[in-house]
Amino acid sequence: MVKVLVGKTSELGEGKMTHLTAGGKEVLVANVGGTYHAISNICTHAGAELHEGELKGNELKCPWHGSRWDVTTGKLIWFPQKLKELGKYKVTVENETIYLEI
Repeated sequence: MVKVLVGKTSELGEGKMTHLTAGGKEVLVANVGGTYHAISNICTHAGAELHEGELKGNELKCPWHGSRWDVTTGKLIWFPQKLKELGKYKVTVENETIYLEI
């Protein structure tokens, strides 16, 4: 397992998200209620970059076709067809620094 620096907690306030490439994977990191969560940044419907979408609470809306994802689990909340889950990654915080574990 490799730890990848995401940033400082002060840079990713509540309700905010960021994205990075780590270990060849596009990952979205979001702050929901003061807890950091990481999922794939690529929508499994048509490949949209989810960081361009809208985050409300734990629900992330895809910017292209409106699928809705739970950023705390990587699971689909709503879409007219069944989509593959996004997958979830472990996030840790040490001394106010956010790390993604890949």
